[in-house]
Amino acid sequence: MDPNPTSARKPPRGIYLLPNLFTTGAMFAGFYAIIAAIGGRYVTAAIAVFVAGILDGLDGRVARLTGTQSEFGVQYDSLSDMVSFGLAPALVLYTWSLASLKEYGSAWGKIGWAAAFIYAACAALRLARFNTQVGVADKRYFQGLASPAAAGLCMSFVWAIEDFGYNGIDVQYATPFIAVIGGLLMVSRVRYFSFKAWPKSDRVPFIWIPAVVLVIVALAINTSLVLFGIAVLYVISGPVMTLIGRVRHRGRRASRSAERRET
Repeated sequence: MDPNPTSARKPPRGIYLLPNLFTTGAMFAGFYAIIAAIGGRYVTAAIAVFVAGILDGLDGRVARLTGTQSEFGVQYDSLSDMVSFGLAPALVLYTWSLASLKEYGSAWGKIGWAAAFIYAACAALRLARFNTQVGVADKRYFQGLASPAAAGLCMSFVWAIEDFGYNGIDVQYATPFIAVIGGLLMVSRVRYFSFKAWPKSDRVPFIWIPAVVLVIVALAINTSLVLFGIAVLYVISGPVMTLIGRVRHRGRRASRSAERRET
């Protein structure tokens, strides 16, 4: 008999190293994006956020593959996401473009920082809602735009504009819309495909091979523009998919009502 029956219920001490290293790397990339933006290196800041996105996608997969998932990892990942995909994009947008609006008066200046804050606040709300829905929501879809995707939209916009030889001042009236739209979509009820349930097996249709090759070639030709195009298409896909789903749902309800009337 165990002399200390409560010992079996004690939580294990320590944390899993490997997945949390990826999470720390993602947070560092987001922090570095803020530092780069303060120094006026906006393309570097945008690239750092994309690096954070890659590392953020790896930490969860590594945890599942190695069986090292934990509640600590879930909470740590959420805090890292807030830095990398909430604060970093908001501050990059503000220092790059939104801060220049104050040159037109205090009201415009307030619009600039308010747009950045709306994005950051919506990212926090999105992450908090996501944490409460873990294990309940359909893994095939996100409710609202995921924070890495919203950050990708904002940072690819910055990168593309800079690559075309313009700067944040040239698009200072468009940047608030990018920030606010990205933020509101994060807290919306619009459904987005999550890609977590794909692929369902080790085999995929052959057409995916040339498709991946074409994407890689396009990224090599013009990385920023292709990333921005992919981000825009994904952002648009949510409202389109949600609208189609509602139309189909109404159609099924109408057909069921018709069947009841006939019987």
